[in-house]
Amino acid sequence: MSYAALIRTLKICRLPWGIAAVLMALTLTAVAQQPPYDVYPAADPPYYRVRYEASTAPGELIYPVNYTVWIPPNVKTLRGVIVHQHGCGEGSCRSGLTGAYDLHWQALAKHHDCALLAPSYEQPDKADCQMWCDPRNGSAAAFQTCLKDLGQQSGHAELSTVPWALWGHSGGGHWAGGMVMLYPERVAAAWLRSGVPLLKEDPNRTSIKAHTLPNAALQVPLMCNLGVNEGVADKQGRFAGVWPANETFFHTVRSQGGLVGVAIDPLTAHECGNQRYLAIPWLDACLQLRLPKSVDGPMNEMPADTAWLAPITGTEAVAQSQFTTDPLQAGWLPNAMIAKSWMEYVKDTVVSDITPPPAPSDLQVAGNKLTWTVEADLESGLAEFIIERDGQFLAKVPEQAKNPFGRPLFQNLQYSDTPTQPLVPMEFTDTTAQSGAEHKYRVIAVNTAGLKSP
Repeated sequence: MSYAALIRTLKICRLPWGIAAVLMALTLTAVAQQPPYDVYPAADPPYYRVRYEASTAPGELIYPVNYTVWIPPNVKTLRGVIVHQHGCGEGSCRSGLTGAYDLHWQALAKHHDCALLAPSYEQPDKADCQMWCDPRNGSAAAFQTCLKDLGQQSGHAELSTVPWALWGHSGGGHWAGGMVMLYPERVAAAWLRSGVPLLKEDPNRTSIKAHTLPNAALQVPLMCNLGVNEGVADKQGRFAGVWPANETFFHTVRSQGGLVGVAIDPLTAHECGNQRYLAIPWLDACLQLRLPKSVDGPMNEMPADTAWLAPITGTEAVAQSQFTTDPLQAGWLPNAMIAKSWMEYVKDTVVSDITPPPAPSDLQVAGNKLTWTVEADLESGLAEFIIERDGQFLAKVPEQAKNPFGRPLFQNLQYSDTPTQPLVPMEFTDTTAQSGAEHKYRVIAVNTAGLKSP
């Protein structure tokens, strides 16, 4: 039985709430424990996982949820947690199962001694997404419980108190923005891809309850990011309502002095595309300035004198001191470096990079099988590896990276900006090696900008 059919049945039967809630929870749990949520990568250290069943209590989360966290090896004290929140629908929810394993997002987390957390809400097919993407429906409480439980499991009790950096796609953007409205003092920055919270009651969206905009939220750096075919150019498509919602959210926050910008992806609709090549540097810049020096210290305010401004549907940004029209109508950018990347992104998403990626390490050879490890390039991630044998090119790994939504990536990419399953291993088998011969191998990392490591 589907979620919608279950609700209809309970209404027809006119069962008391207590009995109905128990039946609903039992049915949803039975559904959720079936595919597609029963296949996920192992969570051996430095990964940790908790899973909570659906609740039967009013106001609590009615779906099961699975949280996986990655803790940077050898980190002594965490300074924050980066949350990679998937969107609505069964496919997007399932994609959250690999979010914590993304090497590019791990590079950002490690750079700031942060954990990387990826939820996976086990939403049944065609069920009501608002029951988790509105954090007031139990997901905010479940999230904070998971931080305590994962903190104990990993030996990092500070996980439950450190600041949050939030990234969300679609319904995940609604969730991340909602968390800013509810807990502005906890959020270092939030990137909202194709989804924003409602700040004013909308008679056309009666199923969505508006949030109140607190003054403290005006100090949280925010970025509204969406595809040009989500109502900017294509005003009739399935996602045409995304731009009007973003535009309203932006003007509501910015008119009160909020630190919010808009980055329109010129190549996409609702898919995430190449947004990570701006989102990760943007979050990196915000975290550098916002995270406190000590685990118990307050978050820092963003400096006012480094900001750049840009028309929200334009392509050129200038320093705040040079902006000649109303600054509260323009998108906010934290500094000149991000402004440069923003101008590249809104033109063609080709954000430039001049620094090579880190070199692979721990190369091992067992028989004719090679294995290694690597850290992804913070700016441009990881596209592929080049294998050399005895100083000569031997192979590329993978032979052809897959990403229908943007730049090819070593780990491939799903619709909601997470790696595909099964995870792509760092290994290569040399089937042409001569038996009994000694060979010397080298592995070179290549980022998505085409730059090679040492």
